[in-house]
Amino acid sequence: MELLYEPAGLASFELPHALASLYPGTFGLPDDCVYANFVETLDGRVALPGVPRSNRLISDESDADLFVMALLRACADAVVVGSKTVLASPRNLWTAEAAYGEHADAFAELRRTLGLAEHPDLVVLTRARDLDVRDEVRERLSVRPDAAEAIAELRARGRRRILCEGGPTLLGRLVADECVDELYLTLSPIVAGEGLSLVEGVELLPGQRVAATLAGVRRDGSHLFLRYAFGAR
Repeated sequence: MELLYEPAGLASFELPHALASLYPGTFGLPDDCVYANFVETLDGRVALPGVPRSNRLISDESDADLFVMALLRACADAVVVGSKTVLASPRNLWTAEAAYGEHADAFAELRRTLGLAEHPDLVVLTRARDLDVRDEVRERLSVRPDAAEAIAELRARGRRRILCEGGPTLLGRLVADECVDELYLTLSPIVAGEGLSLVEGVELLPGQRVAATLAGVRRDGSHLFLRYAFGAR
């Protein structure tokens, strides 16, 4: 991965050498933040409903995208996903090593350095009462009237860095409620055609302006890895 742009003054973690060698420049997160990670095609699609492993198709099987996914999970107290995302990937554990097992030891070292538990909580936001999520790294949290209440409950439980991995309807609610502090967006060179866009289910413009500041650009082949920071919450 090649660093193309990064502003000064970003939060910085001391990464294990194996991870720092794969992620040039600065990497860190604020002590308290909600951050999202998505991969998007050139025509703005992040999911193909009904298509197995559509995220891998959208990312064009990018190894660097899997690494960034793992790095972001390794820093999270909790990973928040919507019920449709869980149903689309029922065996996904949403841990760093599940995404990028090659450096499982380094990701575990990073979590210890940050004072985190062995695995992040997986929090499923759902209105469906019959969604079955049972293993020890997952907990169930029903959706409140808005997603912001769920984030507030997580903060009350002491979860400081909260990662959203989808889907686009959940991200839409979080963006509309001004809960998202940072967005990590992989731009894949693939064109998808039909599919879901990054934000679904909410109407922003013209009534609500949501904008972000570019906080990093990296490149791996024809993939761009973009980092955006939203305004202070």
